[in-house]
Amino acid sequence: MKVRSLRACGAVAAAVSLALLTSACGAGSTNSPAAADDGKPVTLTYWTWTGGAEAAAAAFNKTHTDIQVRFSQIPSGADGYSKISNAIKAGDAPDVATIEYSMVPEFASQGYLEDLTASSGELVEKSFPAGVQNLVTFGGKTWSVPFDATPQVYFYRKDLFEKYGVTVPKTWDEYRAAAERIKAADPEARIGSFPTDAPLQAALSWQAGAKWFRIADGAWKPEINDAPSQKVAAFWQGMLDDDLVFKYGAGTPEENKSKADGTTVSALGASWSAGGMVSTMPDLKEKWGVAPIPHWGTPASGMYGGTSFAVTKGSEHAKAAAEFIKWVTTDPASMEARIGALKNPSSALPANPAMAAVAAKAFDTSYFGGQDFYGLTGRQVATIVPGWTWGPVWGKVNADFKDEAARNGLACGLVKAQESARTAIESRGLKLAK
Repeated sequence: MKVRSLRACGAVAAAVSLALLTSACGAGSTNSPAAADDGKPVTLTYWTWTGGAEAAAAAFNKTHTDIQVRFSQIPSGADGYSKISNAIKAGDAPDVATIEYSMVPEFASQGYLEDLTASSGELVEKSFPAGVQNLVTFGGKTWSVPFDATPQVYFYRKDLFEKYGVTVPKTWDEYRAAAERIKAADPEARIGSFPTDAPLQAALSWQAGAKWFRIADGAWKPEINDAPSQKVAAFWQGMLDDDLVFKYGAGTPEENKSKADGTTVSALGASWSAGGMVSTMPDLKEKWGVAPIPHWGTPASGMYGGTSFAVTKGSEHAKAAAEFIKWVTTDPASMEARIGALKNPSSALPANPAMAAVAAKAFDTSYFGGQDFYGLTGRQVATIVPGWTWGPVWGKVNADFKDEAARNGLACGLVKAQESARTAIESRGLKLAK
């Protein structure tokens, strides 16, 4: 196995800081009426990229007279966040937007979100597990409402694993051995793909016990280049260098085509991944299976993705927005509409346990040959390693890791991300631990 040394990168130089975050953001407005003074319904603008969201918004509109939701689909990832942040700066932001857990501290610390403590704090405290609450509540305030929990899971082609005589790997050593066997049996096939992007690297590092951001004496302490992360980077750099996995980006046309034609025979994902598989690969119904993510010796998972609902700063309808958010995160009709969407169905595992039960009942298990998809993904929640904290400069870290890792390897990506985090924290005027 080829492992890129950290020395090849050149010389390199938990909770949120409560006082800093509180002072940076101020108090949000919570006095908007649920309906306009003229008796007409309030119209909320709602931006998201998530599966089934348009169907959920339509279901809400059918059953509510005082609030109506105008839905807009936006890109996921950096393009979507640029669209949201630019709209906030221009005073033309949506009332409600989905913000991934990794971006909540960044948006909150820049003053881009309304404080939802008064309207949604009790909802979050009573309806969601503590580990998920911690991702949206900090600085003594609630900044968004959780939607899903996203423990990593492993998708694999049952027919192709049987063809190549490969069993579902339980550990990463078994995963590499299976990769070698698949490539030897079919030089055109690979066990999977590993894009050099920060979200997947973060999830796998989380699984291995990394803590990319901590708080020390009231200051941010990024530790992206820690020992667990280096172990993960070394493993996957070896897989890439030895041509045992493709380099396709997650969800790209190239990756989707490779999955569809059988040259990619398994994939790392989370519960939300299944909805896309159902819609993009309908002809492979009953050929895919799902299993726990391989581990380092003890079953464990990091969170891969995960979304929350926020009210953007300056919304004139914050109270109505909070009502919609409560419905979309806790009302069974919302989840039933998402799962049943024809064009873009959701397979998200709701963080709210009651909603997870609704999703499990509504989900059509036939695509996975009758396998209890929600039962398996739900059990993986208990394996999420506790104690992870996202930092306030994730967008910069994400971009710099991706660029450096693509050029010089994953180990160098970690080094660059560590440098980037420290520089960005200081440039934002936030306190940095020495």
